[in-house]
Amino acid sequence: MPPVSDTAPPDPRHDGFVRVRGAREHNLRGVDVDIPRDVLAVFTGVSGSGKSSLAFGTIYAEAQRRYFESVAPYARRLIHQIGAPKVAGITGLPPAVSLQQSRSAPTSRSSVGTVTTLSNSLRMLFSRAGTYPEGAERLDSDAFSPNTAAGACPQCHGLGRVHRTTEELLVPDPSLSIREGAIAAWPGAWQGKNLRDILDALDYEVDLPWRELAQADRDWILFTDEQPVVTVHPVRDADRIQRPYQGTYMSANHYVLKTFSDSKSQTLRAKAEKFLDSAPCPACGGARLRAEALAVTFEGRTIAELARLPLAELAGILARGEDASETARVLTDDLRARIATVTELGLGYLGLDRPTPTLSAGELQRLRLATQLRSGLFGVVYVLDEPSAGLHPADTESLLTVLDRLKSAGNSVFVVEHHLDVMRRADWLVDVGPQAGEHGGQVLHSGPVDALRDVADSATARFLFDDSPAPERQVRPLQGWLKVGPVTRHNLRDVSAEFPLSAFTAVTGVSGSGKSTLIGEISEELDGVGRLVVVDQKPIGRTPRSNLATYTGLFDVVRKVFAGTGEARARGFGVGRFSFNVAGGRCETCQGEGFVSVELLFLPSTYAPCPDCAGARYNPETLQVTYRGRNIAEVLDLTVEAAAGFFTAADDTAARPVLRSLRTLSDVGLGYLRLGQPATELSGGEAQRIKLASELQRVRRGHTLYLLDEPTTGLHPADVEVLLRQLHGLVDAGHTVVVVEHDMAVVAGADWVVDMGPGGGDEGGQVVVAGGPRSVADAPDSRTAPYLARQLTG
Repeated sequence: MPPVSDTAPPDPRHDGFVRVRGAREHNLRGVDVDIPRDVLAVFTGVSGSGKSSLAFGTIYAEAQRRYFESVAPYARRLIHQIGAPKVAGITGLPPAVSLQQSRSAPTSRSSVGTVTTLSNSLRMLFSRAGTYPEGAERLDSDAFSPNTAAGACPQCHGLGRVHRTTEELLVPDPSLSIREGAIAAWPGAWQGKNLRDILDALDYEVDLPWRELAQADRDWILFTDEQPVVTVHPVRDADRIQRPYQGTYMSANHYVLKTFSDSKSQTLRAKAEKFLDSAPCPACGGARLRAEALAVTFEGRTIAELARLPLAELAGILARGEDASETARVLTDDLRARIATVTELGLGYLGLDRPTPTLSAGELQRLRLATQLRSGLFGVVYVLDEPSAGLHPADTESLLTVLDRLKSAGNSVFVVEHHLDVMRRADWLVDVGPQAGEHGGQVLHSGPVDALRDVADSATARFLFDDSPAPERQVRPLQGWLKVGPVTRHNLRDVSAEFPLSAFTAVTGVSGSGKSTLIGEISEELDGVGRLVVVDQKPIGRTPRSNLATYTGLFDVVRKVFAGTGEARARGFGVGRFSFNVAGGRCETCQGEGFVSVELLFLPSTYAPCPDCAGARYNPETLQVTYRGRNIAEVLDLTVEAAAGFFTAADDTAARPVLRSLRTLSDVGLGYLRLGQPATELSGGEAQRIKLASELQRVRRGHTLYLLDEPTTGLHPADVEVLLRQLHGLVDAGHTVVVVEHDMAVVAGADWVVDMGPGGGDEGGQVVVAGGPRSVADAPDSRTAPYLARQLTG
């Protein structure tokens, strides 16, 4: 792009630009760029090029820093712990609002209503304008929430379901005696033996088959709430002395429920869940609320009944109240306006009580965007992180309409994006590159979209202005078939589908059409599957302690290499010394995380570099040991690409296993990531590709079915090409690949397409058409067909 003038910028009060000077965050190379306000500006470039570092790490971070500078001194001290972005200066920057993709898994109490805050408005409607039983006191809005003590059903604590154990679950084989392990729900090892010895001390038969015990005894052993303490005399072993001790009995039912509710071990909780049966709460019938709240109605329905309805239907009911009071009209009008924003984004099929863990990433992203739309802010910069992620092309059109509304309301919309249709709609395009990591960090173009056409180094231009049809790919011969179904779950009703084996299948359809539900039924028990590998976008870790090197296992080899150096042997340092997860070699201030958590009062906590080790994770003594001139922290700071060169040049037999992992990570387009990059900094797409690389580096024996959920999410079209080469390589090697996908470039290159729909929610849940890409593109009832046809014909 032409050089930016070094002359003093005009007065920012009258200048229509956000002007960035000397941005050096992450891999940015002293970037100078001007971006107009009050436009839709798209930041793009290959993964790892630096576009997020510019949009979020620099522009949004500086806006956030300025906000903290304007508030209380205590808050300013906290933000100083986090640090300011590395930038010489930014002028013309209004207040900014960030909408990033969530990396955390929502809880079971989180729902569509809580995410959008629509539940708050509905509760207020019932509190102020509901129809109460005669003589009943008016309830506060909290009484209509299952997440408060005032409203939650006391029996199920607002969950709507209760977990119970039964004798059949706790004792699956009644022919066994207690000594033989009849009570399968009991813990193993000493704790299980302890409970058996206590029963023996209480004079219960532990050597008779379970079925021969009296029913009263069986009920007490399994379900009693008593916890008697008795003296236990263990059977003496010849080689050791075991003294009597006081043992406390706990019933199998008590143990299972306590473990399931209190244990922090996911493994123990999963084991306990096997002995539990979940059923609707008998007190509230699954409505989650107290009886007093369920006695209040609006238009003849309880709040639980309205929350179960699709939002489009709920809006219709709210519009009926012609004879309602002025209070009711004000509240219903507000609710309908809020619902309209959600339905405009194509989510009218969702109900307020739909748990967020059951939503797709695309649905959850749009719900957050709808919440921002209703905020009514004016004159701010919205910085959005790939809002089209997980969206079907039909849904993307709705998204573009919403982004235009944000802009027309007097805001600037800065979007980090890879979707070509979003780029084409932009008023201004900032292309960062030319490649990833240390080969990126430059602004190649900042200006109108069409002007990018003449930028030779841009990887984006090649895809943005290429109107030629997709190249014809020879469809593989379809032989064996995997049959799934009939499936009745969520919005699927008795649905069956077939997937060809040793082929590449794309499952398509609008958000909420049932794609993930359908492929979720594929298991290793089905004929033809063999080995099943599911690669999802869940985080590889939730703290900075987890990173690329630890997840892939290459860090184990790196630690052995350092432990094998002469300096480490002279100091007596073993492999454990070079782990930041155990005491010894790590920095104790941050416990080896390299970061410390900073609580920001009314804002979410964040991480700041450790003040003692400055993010190195290790203590000074450990860092004195070097391998080929680098200490362990410096090796972790290498990118995958740089590390491959470093270990190749070493020509060290001990280090060779590292090269296999590094090569696989490069093959899936992750050469720009640092080995020690914390999991908290990784996108869902990056986490998924790390999981895929971990799987690809293993030696594969026999047929494997790979199941991937939107593997191209967050990928530039150039990175998609790299990933597809790997996936098609798996199929060429005889394996089966099934992907849920919205990228029509991926779908066009598939051997088989299963299109779900035709709509979302109750309007979906069917296999609309299945066949080769060209036959699906001709299907009249498919929402996918016109977009796939456009991809195939150019």
